[in-house]
Order: sequence, then structure tokens, then C-alpha cells
Amino acid sequence: MLRNSLAVLTTLLLLFPLSTFAAGYGAAGCGLGSIVVGSDRGPGQIFAATTNGTSGSQTFGITSGTSNCGDHGLLNLSKEREVFASQNYTSLVKEMAQGSGENLSILAGMYQCPTTNYQEFGAMTQEKFNDLVASAETTPVEFLSQLEVQLNQHHNLSKSCNIQLSALN
Repeated sequence: MLRNSLAVLTTLLLLFPLSTFAAGYGAAGCGLGSIVVGSDRGPGQIFAATTNGTSGSQTFGITSGTSNCGDHGLLNLSKEREVFASQNYTSLVKEMAQGSGENLSILAGMYQCPTTNYQEFGAMTQEKFNDLVASAETTPVEFLSQLEVQLNQHHNLSKSCNIQLSALN
């Protein structure tokens, strides 16, 4: 019985890498890194793996079925943004004030903005900072709600990013 179980487990482990590529993400696996970097082979997968590891998104994604680790719907994507903003809110506020930063780029990726628009995304958050973070009591959920309003009103980002108003409001 134990030998059969061990054989099944070994077979599953050997087949796992094949299923990863079929799932639509690269060698770094599912997680926030797969959303930001995508499935292209190459050095970008190192960044994807680092992002997955430092944000804990891969473990969360596997558990919750988000971050390319399961089905994506508006509710899942919205919840994913909410969790990310809540866990990284202090850093996001600092980076928005500066107009750039790693967490801000990750957030732009979560809105499926092309990497060529990350700088514009950062500049918009810097310009609209007082609207996005109206007071010291602004919550991550309130921030995301206001961010989506600002993104929808932005001439370029409203066309290039996937801004579906979420159920956060």
C-alpha cells in the first residue's frame, strides 16, 4: 500500500512541471509574478519568482484560486487587488507620492496595464495623490475605489488598462 502511494506521488511530481506550462504561466508558476511578467521564457521569470516569493501571492493564490492559480472573474480580480493593496498600503502610499516604485508597478500590472504604461500610471497616481489618499484615515478599499475612478477618467490609461469597476464601492 505504501509503495503504491509513493509511486503515485512520484508520478504526480514528475508530471507537475508539464501542467505548469499548460496552465498559462511560466517557470515561476502562478502568483502575482505571473500576472506582472506573464509566461514568456527568459530572465523575466526570475523577477516573477522573486515577486511571488516576496509578496506571498503564490501561496495565497493556490489557496484562494487567484493570481493565475485558478479561475479569474471580476470578483476574484477585485479581491486580489484588495488583498494586495491592504498588505502593501504603506509602501503604495510612499510610491504614489514619488510617482514610481515596485509595488506601484505591480498594482499597474494587476490592472493589466501594459508595461509601457507603468510610468504613466505612476505619474497619474502622483498627480492625483490627494484624491487617492484623501486623509490619513483613507483605507486601502477606499483608495482602490478612488483609483478606479481616476483610471476611468484618464485619457490613455482608461483605454490601455483593464479597469473594471469592482464591487469594492
